[in-house]
Formats: sequence, structure tokens, C-alpha cells
Amino acid sequence: MKEEFPELQTSRLVLREINEKDLPTLFAIFSNEQTMKYYGSDIIQNMEEAEGILMSFRKGFENKQALRWGISRKDTNEMIGTCGFHNWSKRVGRIEVGYDLIEEAEGRGYMSEALSAIIAYGFEEMQLNRIGALVHQENSASRNLVRKLGFQEEGILRDYTFAGGKHIDLIMHSLLTKDWTKVRELEKKV
Repeated sequence: MKEEFPELQTSRLVLREINEKDLPTLFAIFSNEQTMKYYGSDIIQNMEEAEGILMSFRKGFENKQALRWGISRKDTNEMIGTCGFHNWSKRVGRIEVGYDLIEEAEGRGYMSEALSAIIAYGFEEMQLNRIGALVHQENSASRNLVRKLGFQEEGILRDYTFAGGKHIDLIMHSLLTKDWTKVRELEKKV
């Protein structure tokens, strides 16, 4: 992975480093009960907690353990969400993906566009072999999203996380470089 934070662009989005100007958006995302319903952690209560999230994203990048982009619309330069990688096991080329959007941006294809870009970056630049996605069983939108991107469902991880005062099962999905390469080759032929 490069020392400088990698900026990625899609047709409608810029994926860039998250900074202090983005704290109101981070707070809007991580304090929203509906957005956080399937996230696997509790909602934040104040801007100090948003600052803590920003610091954890930065520390993950500095320690080369994680990489989290801010998702900004090209037309407004407004940050509408985040996406990125965490739980990086470099020795085996394995990582997990995470993502979130402000509620107003949901259902417009932004996340599919953003994840397609970071998945390509992961396989091409980071030399990953496997990208995992842990999804709440009841989160049909997220389950459909990862399937659309080529992820395969592997199984249920029972009581895998704890939020809202209870243990929660998550479904593990994965995308392997060999599967992603096949999909990319098919897309080129179409």
C-alpha cells in the first residue's frame, strides 16, 4: 500500500481521505439509528465520538491495518458516506470491507459505484486474495449489494458482534481475486 493516501475517482464520486471538515457528516451517519441499525455497533452521542471515529480511521491507515475513504459527490463535493477495508491479514492477503451512507443518499447506486472502485484497488494495488463482507441477516439491501458485486455467501457467524445490548449473528460473504478476475473479463466482452 502507498504511503500517501490513495484518492480514487468514479463517474460520480471522489473517494478521498476523511478530514476534520467531514466530522458533521460522520456524526450524521454514526448517530442515525436507521443507518446504524445493522452496523454492529451502538450509535454515537456527540462530536467527540465522531472525532474518535476519524482518529481510528487515521490510525488504521498510519499503521497499515485499515483504509477508509470518504465518499464525496463530484457535483457538490459533499461527503455522503465512507467505505473501506479493515482487519487486514497481509500474510494471507485477506481483508474485510465496511461501508455506510447518509440516509438521504441511499438507493441511488452510490455505494455500488464506490465499492467497485475500492475492490479493484484492493485486488490490483494491495494484491489481496480475498475480501470479506460481514452483513446482518436482516439487512437485505446490503446483502443484495454484495451479491451484485460478486460476493458469495459463506455462512452464518453466530453471536459474532454485540450492539444494542444483544449479540448479533452476521453472514459472511467473500469475493476472491480469481472470481473477481473472471467477472471483469466477462464485463470487457460485453
